[in-house]
Amino acid sequence: MPKIKTHKGAQRRFHVTGTGKIMRAKGGKSHLRLSKSKRTKRQYDEMQQIHPTNRASIRRLLPYKV
Repeated sequence: MPKIKTHKGAQRRFHVTGTGKIMRAKGGKSHLRLSKSKRTKRQYDEMQQIHPTNRASIRRLLPYKV
C-alpha cells in the first residue's frame, strides 16, 4: 500500500494538538488593521478549534498528524 500524501496547504493552515484537536487561525489578521479595536486585534492571536463538521475532511488532508 503506498503512502498517502499530506496536503501542503492544509499542513500550513492547521495545527494538531497533542490531544488531537485541530486548531486554526482566524482570517483577516493582517489587512486593514488600523481601523480595528485593540480587543479585536488581540483576538486574532488566539488559535480556534475547527468546527466538528469539518473534522473528517481535514483529517483526510493530514493523514499523519494524529
